[in-house]
Amino acid sequence: MASLAGMLQARGHRITGSDAAAYPPMSDVLAGLGIPLKQPYAEANLVPRPDLVIVGNAISRGNVELEFVLDARIPFTSMAAVLHDEFLAGRESLVVAGTHGKTTTTSMLAWIYEVASRTRPELAPSFLIGGVAENFGTSFMVRPESVGVRQPFLLEGDEYDTAFFDKGPKFLHYFPDAAILTHVEFDHADIYVDLAAVKTAFKRLVNLIPRRGRLVAFDGSENVSECVARAFCAVERYGFHAESQWRLTDLRHEGTESRWTLLRAGEPFAELRLPMAGEHNALNATAAAALAAGQGVPAAAIVEALATFRSVKRRLEVRAEVNGVTIIEDFAHHPTAVRETLRALRGAYPGRRLWAVLEPRSNTLRRNVFEHELVESLALADRSVLAEIFKSEAIPAGERLHPENVVAALRARGLESAVYADADAIVAAIAPELRAGDVVAILSNGGFGGIYEKLPKAIARLN
Repeated sequence: MASLAGMLQARGHRITGSDAAAYPPMSDVLAGLGIPLKQPYAEANLVPRPDLVIVGNAISRGNVELEFVLDARIPFTSMAAVLHDEFLAGRESLVVAGTHGKTTTTSMLAWIYEVASRTRPELAPSFLIGGVAENFGTSFMVRPESVGVRQPFLLEGDEYDTAFFDKGPKFLHYFPDAAILTHVEFDHADIYVDLAAVKTAFKRLVNLIPRRGRLVAFDGSENVSECVARAFCAVERYGFHAESQWRLTDLRHEGTESRWTLLRAGEPFAELRLPMAGEHNALNATAAAALAAGQGVPAAAIVEALATFRSVKRRLEVRAEVNGVTIIEDFAHHPTAVRETLRALRGAYPGRRLWAVLEPRSNTLRRNVFEHELVESLALADRSVLAEIFKSEAIPAGERLHPENVVAALRARGLESAVYADADAIVAAIAPELRAGDVVAILSNGGFGGIYEKLPKAIARLN
């Protein structure tokens, strides 16, 4: 929503917005744009009366501003509908979808197009990403339209629902000319009943791609295979399988850098280097390279862009190094994301003690549906610390995750683990125990009570 606000402001609209509690990096983006953000929600925030209200999908009936909008019959719409109507018409829509990796892969794709545009201006991308892409210092960009040229518009395609009045996924509004499908797993337990419902959503996205289009799909998931099986467009698989169109070979990790050979239809395409750790990031980069190459982006631009890619805010982001302790933030919202983040850190920081500090905040992690998988993921750390689940009262008691059960299961394996009430309690407990060489992964898809700032300060004070 913050990115869309910036895009609309760039179009000449006057924008205001409301939130319950904003936090970086998007609150910083809004401040930098000079867009006023009012907190908390209140009827007074809608005075003077706006011409149009865009309702985010976190808003439901009972919200004081939404009730005022409905009573006053102020015109309203959704984020996805505005994107379609205001920005996608006449452009080439390229959508990155999947349970994991969307933000990073979209950022990689945007940077590939940006590098390619230095010699081919018609490839200059417009984009909307669910995070701040560090190569650009922003989460969005809208290029002026050129007559006679279908310029690319790159979108992170979210499977979450659109708005309180439109319960379909946002990505069904984007009508892709080409797309990437990274992973398909059960997620968003608050809106999807089961994995079958999640797969149905992705199948509907695939069904929107025209025959002339392309779909780049991960080869290591049966769920992805099922979702792409009835595509009318060309489907190109990527991953490690020998028969896949795009195949990673000789993948090696050297600290926080990854290198591999990329084959296209069995023939060498490029030697790739990525300044990021983790197999999952090499796969994300391969997906971006595959889509870009199929759309006519030169291999040389792909190689240069990936070698100079600077990641995304809140994705394996080093937040501080204090007294020899490295503190890393990651937007882990699902047990699989937790697992891949910890695997990547094991490879990037070999031999160092790894801490996992988790806030169960997403609608999936707050439920007990993946309790066993969460234990397996956290077991990759030497020590794990959990906060009590965010807004536990919003989850029915029978569906609620119990962090103490996760801690007990980890302790039964001989692993040190504990649960604390909140960020302040965690900081007070672990700061005295941290020593030089430790790596602390803070895992949350929210503000986590300011722990990203509080923990480094506490370590520094102790010294």
